[in-house]
Amino acid sequence: MRWHKFRMEQAPKLPPVPRPESSSFISSLRRELRGWARDLLLAIGLAMVIIVFFYQPVKVEGTSMAPLLSDQERIFINKFVYRLEPIGRGDVVVFWYPLDRSKSFIKRVVGLPGDTVEIRQGRVIVNGQRLKEPYLPGRPADWTTYGPLRVPPEEYFVLGDHRASSNDSRVFGPVHNRYIYGKAVFAYWPMSRFGAIPDSVQASP
Repeated sequence: MRWHKFRMEQAPKLPPVPRPESSSFISSLRRELRGWARDLLLAIGLAMVIIVFFYQPVKVEGTSMAPLLSDQERIFINKFVYRLEPIGRGDVVVFWYPLDRSKSFIKRVVGLPGDTVEIRQGRVIVNGQRLKEPYLPGRPADWTTYGPLRVPPEEYFVLGDHRASSNDSRVFGPVHNRYIYGKAVFAYWPMSRFGAIPDSVQASP
């Protein structure tokens, strides 16, 4: 019997089937995510710097600034604004209480340095003219008579909008500008009060 020899030839090696190149996409995605995360952290850091150095959250206690501000309302004050601009008539300012500097008050500026302020049965007279006060809650509930008083240099005459329940310059006199450390600019709680606190530029004699 004759044996036939078979030569087992190996099949030629085929080139590997290319696999989807997903690694470059993943790397690109990771770079994008890192960029977004970096930008987000920078934005958060910048916001924190702005809040810490320029703004301060405060809680309103009492009703002396009603209806503009309510009891227990949370607002932001701008601590930097008066380094760039002067204190204006109608500004709602936060200051250290002159008779007890451990306490802060929030009131509205009605008299500027050099003004002569007088109150006649609840109506504010500045430099001989009645002050227009569109922010007041209707007819005055307080019929106080005060002054006239000339506001000293670098001092401000402040009143609460709700005059009948306000401890203000009628009691403790004008406030020196070194005690004024912020301007009320934004309300954030409760949400029904959310929004900018308007300037009262109409408040002029």
